[in-house]
Parts: sequence; structure tokens; C-alpha cells
Amino acid sequence: MCPGADNEPNGQTNGTNGDHSGFTAIQTRQNPHPSTSRNPYGHNVGVTDFLSNVSRFKIIESTLREGEQFANAFFDTQKKIEIAKALDEFGVDYIELTSPCASEQSRLDCEAICKLGLKSKILTHIRCHMDDARVAVETGVDGVDVVIGTSSYLREHSHGKDMTYIKNTAIEVIEFVKSKGIEIRFSSEDSFRSDLVDLLSIYSAVDQVGVNRVGIADTVGCASPRQVYELIRVLRGVVSCDIETHFHNDTGCAIANAYCALEAGATHIDTSVLGIGERNGITPLGGLMARMMVADPQYVKSKYKLEKLKDLEDLVAEAVEVNIPFNNYITGFCAFTHKAGIHAKAILNNPSTYEIINPADFGMSRYVHFASRLTGWNAIKSRAQQLNVHMTDDQYKECTAKIKALADIRPIAIDDADSIIRAYYRNLSSGENKPLMDLTADEHAQFLAKEKELAASGAAH
Repeated sequence: MCPGADNEPNGQTNGTNGDHSGFTAIQTRQNPHPSTSRNPYGHNVGVTDFLSNVSRFKIIESTLREGEQFANAFFDTQKKIEIAKALDEFGVDYIELTSPCASEQSRLDCEAICKLGLKSKILTHIRCHMDDARVAVETGVDGVDVVIGTSSYLREHSHGKDMTYIKNTAIEVIEFVKSKGIEIRFSSEDSFRSDLVDLLSIYSAVDQVGVNRVGIADTVGCASPRQVYELIRVLRGVVSCDIETHFHNDTGCAIANAYCALEAGATHIDTSVLGIGERNGITPLGGLMARMMVADPQYVKSKYKLEKLKDLEDLVAEAVEVNIPFNNYITGFCAFTHKAGIHAKAILNNPSTYEIINPADFGMSRYVHFASRLTGWNAIKSRAQQLNVHMTDDQYKECTAKIKALADIRPIAIDDADSIIRAYYRNLSSGENKPLMDLTADEHAQFLAKEKELAASGAAH
């Protein structure tokens, strides 16, 4: 389902991403009759898939486990606690922590976070080994995530164990952890390069002894959405327990794979803030929120405090010393910025024309970048009215031509466009023809030439 037209307040008052040179937050006309329309190209259009969990998924947030494997990551105890509290406030279902067997400090940090009394359940991620399990259950976690490689690559070059050993050890660990009254997940590592018969055999065995979840991990990021859908669909017919999925982003499919997994019957998705993790990371929390907002906005808004996303991403970005990408899902500098004239005109009338997500849902603003050669007169009219400058449409069009003429000569900022609007209006009011801006002789000559070209072509219109 695609969301209906944006009918909530937007613009200058709700943004958290500040002012930008050449950009302006805008008050947009709202559709008086919002409606919801179905995507005609969606999966199983008009039919509810009884296996799909798109409207009832859970997030296992792994910034403090997978994210700690990011090349730049070093989280001291206080930073881990700060991130855990922020994740809890955002509303994630689970927070996954580094194995307490990784180091003494990792164990102490795990115990400290367990004592915070967060609403999110606390998990720790361990090897499929009784020694690790004994340490994990003593930390106070709500659950244990067990993993072991099942592909021929990992069985030969990582742990050297065969499938019989893996199955027997998994059952032993599961029964031990369950005896302590806490959750347990068993996951194969490198699932998509593992033999399907091996996978289904071990998943069936652990399901029979009462594992809470089985995990599918695309450890090297090789899977496509179609492969994910097919494997989860088959697995859903074999096990009765929940299915967790973990997708690396080496080939750019992590978000799409997570969504297809839910469509096929998976119940839990692993994420990290900004997607940080081993190599180039896993499914990003913000990117998954964007995808799921389009699928079921009411479910997402009812579960998660979306307005907290930007602060959460800023916190993690600062901790690992990276910048938020300009094209980041939801919170990127350009995520809700409109530049082309035809886009700006439509956005001013109804934001749903060029936005599938309402920025206000995330505490963000939309922007019209009107200080450019691509601007249109509707955007200039909107900006002029913000400046309390009111003219006829023909005058707005002539003013737009002058702004476009200058923008054809050199890059211009919002102050340049505002100066032209004000100076043009003063000339109209006074009947004078004073220069609109201080230009060099060469710039002035180019400006006049561009004005003539634009007037002849009607580009301002």
C-alpha cells in the first residue's frame, strides 16, 4: 500500500536539519481530500498474503554488536549505554550486544546494559559452544543469539566441524539456555552459500527442541531479493518458530532483502544505525524505516518514535567519526529537497506528487532549492510571498528570468535570489531601473545577454 496524500503541517516549523544556503523550507498546500491508493505493481495486488509479516515485524538492533565490528568503531562503556538508551527510546524490540566472551570489558558492558531496565530486550551474540553459553547466561541478558558457519567455506576454513557436530552442539546449547528461562536463537552463518538440505535439516532439528528463532544470515552480501524470498518461503514451511534475518550490504541489496524476507514470512530483521558493521555493514535502521513506512505507515508510526531517528543517527555518526551521507534515507541533506521547476510547482500544490514519505513524520522539513538555473516561477512566487513581496504572475515570471540569468553565469545562494526579488520589487514600486545586484562589468554583460536569451526562449515560464 502506498501512503495517501500528505495532509499534515510541514515547512519551516517542523525541521530539525537547519537552514541551508540556496534552500528554503516551504509551507505547502495540502490536499483537502487525502486518499490512500494501492501500488498497482505491488506484490500480490489486492490479496493479503497470510505468510507476510510486513505489518508485524520486529527489529533486532545490532549497532552494539555488528556495529562494533565497523572499522572506525570504538564504544566505551558510557557511549554504549548512551546508544542503548537512545535505541530503547526509539522503540526497537531488541538490542544485541557483543559476546561477553570477546573480552573482559565486553562482559562488563553487557552486564551494565542489562541493569539499565530498558524496555527493549537485551540479547548477546555468541558462538555455538557451551563455554560461551555458560558465560552469556550469567550476564543477565534476556536472550542469547547463537551462530555457527554452515557453508563449506566456513566449515573447512573457519571452525573445521561437520554438520553432525554442528547439529548436536546446537541442540546441547539450546537446551541449556532454555533451562535458564531465557530466549535463544540459532543461526547458520553464510546461509546462502550453504547446502539447502543441510540448512533445512539443522533448522528442523533445533525447531523440534524449542528454539525461539532460527536465523538466516547473508554473511557476504551475495543474496538477491528473489533468492531471499524463495529460501525464507521454503524455511517457513519447515519450522514453526520465528525466523530472524541478517543481511550484509556488499552488493547493495540489504534493505530490499530484508523487505522480501518479511514478505516471505520472516519475523525479525537485524539492523544497525547507519548500517555500520563488518566491511560495508548491514541493513540500516533508517533505510528499513523508510521502506516500511511505505508498506504500512500506521504500524511503523505506532511502534517507533520516528522523530528520534536523526538524533540517533547523529549520535552514532559522531561516535564512529563519519558524516551522514548527503543521500541518506530520511535524514540526508537532500532527502526532501526539490530543485527542478516542475517538481517545485507540484510540491507547492500537493507534496505527495513527488514525495512518498512525509518528512514531518520524522521531524524533518522539505526544502525547495529555488536559487538555481533550474528554478521555476512558482518557486520564486512562493519565496517572494515568504518575503512579503506580492506581485502579478507576469512580474514573478520576469523576476524569475533575472534569477535564472544570474544562475547561468555563476552559482548563486539564497541571499542572491532574495536580493534580486527585493530589488526587482523596489524598481517596480519606484518606477526606477536600478541594478538588481552589484556585478562586475563582465558579469553585467553576461547577465544582460542571458536575460535576452531567456526572454526569447520563455525559460522562466
